[in-house]
Amino acid sequence: MSESNTTVFTNPSTFILLGISGLEAAHVWISIPFCITYAIAILGNFTILFIVKRETSLHRPMYYFLCMLAITDLVLSTSILPTMLSIFWLNSREINFSACLTQMFFIHCFSGMESGIFVAMALDRYVAICDPLRHSTILTNSVVAKIGLAVVLRGGMLVLPSLLLVRQWPYCRTNIIPNLYCEHMAMVKLACGDIRISSYYGLFVVFFVTGVDVFFIIMSYIQILRAIFRLPTKDARIKTFGTCASHLCAILAFYIPGLFSLLTHRFGHNVPLHLHILMANVYLLVPPMLNPIIYGVRTKQIQDRLLHLFTHKGTL
Repeated sequence: MSESNTTVFTNPSTFILLGISGLEAAHVWISIPFCITYAIAILGNFTILFIVKRETSLHRPMYYFLCMLAITDLVLSTSILPTMLSIFWLNSREINFSACLTQMFFIHCFSGMESGIFVAMALDRYVAICDPLRHSTILTNSVVAKIGLAVVLRGGMLVLPSLLLVRQWPYCRTNIIPNLYCEHMAMVKLACGDIRISSYYGLFVVFFVTGVDVFFIIMSYIQILRAIFRLPTKDARIKTFGTCASHLCAILAFYIPGLFSLLTHRFGHNVPLHLHILMANVYLLVPPMLNPIIYGVRTKQIQDRLLHLFTHKGTL
């Protein structure tokens, strides 16, 4: 009997990240907008953290959740950019197996955490608009800390089984990942044996996290809109809705690219591979850039503190 041509990699020492297949010649040029996006994300999110920490008047639940979002965005974007730049600039495509699993964990864990933070921010807007007199007694610092801890634990606990399953699979097809970073389904597709449990669990996590979170966000905003439409004047309605506009924009910036990336990855078999990869990276890099811009533009308190900071420094 002839030996099989298939090589079995049981926990291979390295994976090879293919990059953007078909666009290798343009890797350096593609890195430019990615770097600009990351630089804006770093500057914007650190600015949000600095302003909230500096200004005691912003030590309120809404801004605590905004700081959680900023930290999550910083970790999420930083978890993939070094790998991307090593491919774009150095053509260094190897990544250690353990490093690949660690990157996968951070990407999926913090994506889930970001979704949870949006739910927490929707809860804050709901209480602030529908029950403003009890806002400070309902969302105390202790409650905010517990919500933050719950978001972190949920993100880690839901992703950990995926990590353990991926770690125990033998790899018999190849160790080449057609992407710029280690992503759960891309790794599962390389494994041997019956991988349905990993595939189904991955789908369960995506739809459970996204479905439950979107449901609570929608329910919160239904109640918020009902409260807004009961206000006596048009100016009051516009002003109150304006306090939610930045949150709604950030939600759309996060969920729409993510939904498109998920649908093309799962069902878009006729979509070119390079478009799959670009959308997957846009999903992870663009929201961290947009969130501080959205909140900086739409939140007057942050605008005022930022303007005061620069004008105050200018007078020194």
